[in-house]
Amino acid sequence: MKRDWWKEAVVYQVYPRSFNDSNGDGIGDLPGVREKVDYLDYLGIDMVWLNPVYDSPNDDNGYDVRDYRRIMDEFGEMEDWEQLLDDLHSRDIKLVMDFVPNHTSDEHRWFQRSRKSKDNPYRDYYFWREGKGEEPPNNWESIFGGSAWEFDELSSEYYLHLFSRKQPDLNWDNPDVRQELYEIMNWWMEKGIDGFRLDVVNFISKDPNLPDDPEKGPYGSRGSKYYVDGPNVHRYLQEMNREVFADRDAVAIGETPLVSGEDGAKYVDPSCEELDMIFQFDHVTFDLDDGGFWSQPRDWNLTELKEILTKWRKLTWETGGWNATYFGNHDQPRSVTRFGNDGKYRRESAKLLATLQLTISGTPFIYQGEEIGMTNYPFSEISELRDVQTVNQFKEMKKRGEVDSFEEVKEEVRFWSRDNARTPMQWTSGENAGFTEVEPWINVNPNKREINVQAEKKDGNSVLNYYRNLISLRNEHEALVYGDYRPLLEADEEIFAFLREGTNETTLSVLNFSARNKSVRSPVDLSEDPVELLLSNYPPGGFKFSPETTFRPYEARLYLLE
Repeated sequence: MKRDWWKEAVVYQVYPRSFNDSNGDGIGDLPGVREKVDYLDYLGIDMVWLNPVYDSPNDDNGYDVRDYRRIMDEFGEMEDWEQLLDDLHSRDIKLVMDFVPNHTSDEHRWFQRSRKSKDNPYRDYYFWREGKGEEPPNNWESIFGGSAWEFDELSSEYYLHLFSRKQPDLNWDNPDVRQELYEIMNWWMEKGIDGFRLDVVNFISKDPNLPDDPEKGPYGSRGSKYYVDGPNVHRYLQEMNREVFADRDAVAIGETPLVSGEDGAKYVDPSCEELDMIFQFDHVTFDLDDGGFWSQPRDWNLTELKEILTKWRKLTWETGGWNATYFGNHDQPRSVTRFGNDGKYRRESAKLLATLQLTISGTPFIYQGEEIGMTNYPFSEISELRDVQTVNQFKEMKKRGEVDSFEEVKEEVRFWSRDNARTPMQWTSGENAGFTEVEPWINVNPNKREINVQAEKKDGNSVLNYYRNLISLRNEHEALVYGDYRPLLEADEEIFAFLREGTNETTLSVLNFSARNKSVRSPVDLSEDPVELLLSNYPPGGFKFSPETTFRPYEARLYLLE
């Protein structure tokens, strides 16, 4: 396996709107992030992924970009961003920017010019089509609810938007569009960043015929078969690589919703020269039923999760590719609520998930608040929500007569809504969790009194200090980064166990994903090899399996086999 800095890095995702408010307007900002750089250094972070901070009208919290070369007023000025970059680099922390290549804001100058006439040079920057009588050009549906087409009164045609109506899709088949975007990316590269995370990058190539879709697809919407992994996506990414990444020691990270394992492996095959790693979604969608995000979470078996994670490692490593490892981000519910136990065993299960994430193969991405075990928010009314996806879909359901009140979908929203991950970072137990001195843009989770950085720092047995220990161990043990991944006990419905086999050492991770004591027979022969218990999320219970060991609820252990 070729060695690269981004394979060895531990990444921390900063959602700036909810991270730290420095100027008392209730909204996190870049100076606020600067105030917490020492915290990131304390945690042991090597790289920051910064969610969009570009100028935006904020219909989708920055993923609707109005100007790629300007900082959003709420977040500060370009000088603030430049100082943040310097602060990070002075502590040997790299910075990856979030780039949005699939769509812009409808307030972007390209779209405003595109609207003016049907024969202007910018018309073909987007997808404009005549309707079918009184109907849109096709039956595609927006991932955020409703039709994927919006009628524009000014130019008397429809434009395509796979997400919000204020996020028109760019036409990547137009070479001028691609060159404009590469120029913007190079502009940021020249300012000194260390790479990009590329939003929904496998959506950029559409079937040029834009045909009707006879069937509903994933997320309960139509059309995805004609834009996921589209006909020219690999050609365009290879072109992007040549134009932006080829002569730089920078990382290209792709977000690739709905990608299959076989297709996903193509994106990170080094011989194809496209992306360095991708965010795949199999393990964060396998517990959805046909109702998508408006369904109750489906009961799932641990074997399903193990099969998904193992499959992706085998497919990518066979070609020398690499994985991005995550369980939560700004688009997902809180990981300890979803995959762990956010009640009695919140602390133990948060540590267990951390152990899995930082000892299984791939680059770990920690979402802000995961390192202290933050949980989902108990939403009680629609007015508490800010996420355009949740709000729009609720409105569409009411319009279709499927629901009368928020109470009917409250439990689903409490579990699935993206706003669960967007409540303010909990720094202290004080007012507004130390995030701001005024009313925040979205409510603070009431459990801030028990879950906050200030308390976690003081507690030697905290989730935060466990993360610090894990990150340190990953830096010390080559097997945890480059070692081969070998799954064990694959049929066990409660134990997740695997080896990482390096050149000179092997580690063994054993994780009890159940809320009960579990007797585990050693999955490998340890009778003659010296064994060291590197870390456990409970007080040590012995160094060896002898020959069976009882693992307590959500217990995780990491062993070193020499």
